[in-house]
Amino acid sequence: MNDLETVFRREWGQIVATLIRVTGDWDLAEECAQDAFATALERWPRDGVPERPGAWLTTAARNRATDRLRREAAGAAKLRELAALERPAPAVDAFPDDRLRLMFACCDPALPLQARVALTLRTLAGLSTAEIGRAFLVPEQTMSQRLVRAKRRIRRERIPFQVPPPHLLPERTQAVAGVLYLLFNQGYSDPARSGLRAEAIRLARLLAALLPQDPETGGLLALMLLHEAREAARTGPDGTLVPMEEQDRARWDRAAIGEGVQVLERALAERAAGPYQVQAAIAACHATAGDAAATDWPQIAALYDRLARLLPTPVVELNRAVAVAMARGPRAGLVLVDRLAAGESLRDYHLLPATRADLLRRLGRGPEAAQAYRQALALAPTEADRRYLLRRLAEVTS
Repeated sequence: MNDLETVFRREWGQIVATLIRVTGDWDLAEECAQDAFATALERWPRDGVPERPGAWLTTAARNRATDRLRREAAGAAKLRELAALERPAPAVDAFPDDRLRLMFACCDPALPLQARVALTLRTLAGLSTAEIGRAFLVPEQTMSQRLVRAKRRIRRERIPFQVPPPHLLPERTQAVAGVLYLLFNQGYSDPARSGLRAEAIRLARLLAALLPQDPETGGLLALMLLHEAREAARTGPDGTLVPMEEQDRARWDRAAIGEGVQVLERALAERAAGPYQVQAAIAACHATAGDAAATDWPQIAALYDRLARLLPTPVVELNRAVAVAMARGPRAGLVLVDRLAAGESLRDYHLLPATRADLLRRLGRGPEAAQAYRQALALAPTEADRRYLLRRLAEVTS
């Protein structure tokens, strides 16, 4: 039901956050919100969508939480607070957007950074545990355990769900930026969730305006804009992924590229380059090249060297290997990829065997490339990825 899907995206985080604030129980809040949406799915097709669907869902979730707390003999104070939820909460003037405010509330520095980001994605953005696990390159069960541990710690240490005062925003900004970037990436990799990209860019604009003294917020916005600028050319008519070197650059959004470069230049002028700014600089190298042959791969490889020092992750190392292959030849890149393949960190990441397959293909080692493409196919998360890999496999086996 499209109406309910739209309301879910708009209201889910607010409803859950409201119940968390009152009950202090993250699981109870999510369960009651899910019950409210399930009830809506049953009643709205029959009775029609309410004039104020968010208020209807909040009331249904509040009533469900009240019933649960009564059965569990919860304190009368929590029940009184739940009853008071019909009165709107006062606005927080420091924040230009309610969802951004809730993200700052969720990203309490008392929790480890990854736990903050994962919990915010699950609670406020409505991403599934499996989707969050893929974002962090861990199995769904592992991510589920991490979320459970984070919620237990919140209960055990009585970590409050509250919006920080303005002077404490910087200590939560890194986590909020991580949430927004993973939201954008989810929409970028899954066509069915494409609306997440627009929402992430909208919130990134607000974050950069809220904290103009932090150049990394500008770097994050620039990075999103530069990636979004290429969106129209990323897939063919049948949904198959189109590699960047084969994309029709006339379809790239030049206005978005221009804005992204301007935002990046303002951020870099602060001379405090962080990971988002370096990634945006890499994206700008791609976006401003007139054609694939004009891409400054030595510069991109040098930027990845710097990024690897700032953000020493296996995915960064894999991307660095691609840049080295383009700048110095596929054999040099394959050495780095094989080193990553010998470890376990990217074992279930389809782009590792896909990258290895591409380098083997470029070296003319067809049978080995075919085997690596088959490994990537077994791990590919989307139909667009599978179509691209099948095409490449057909090329090396024909």
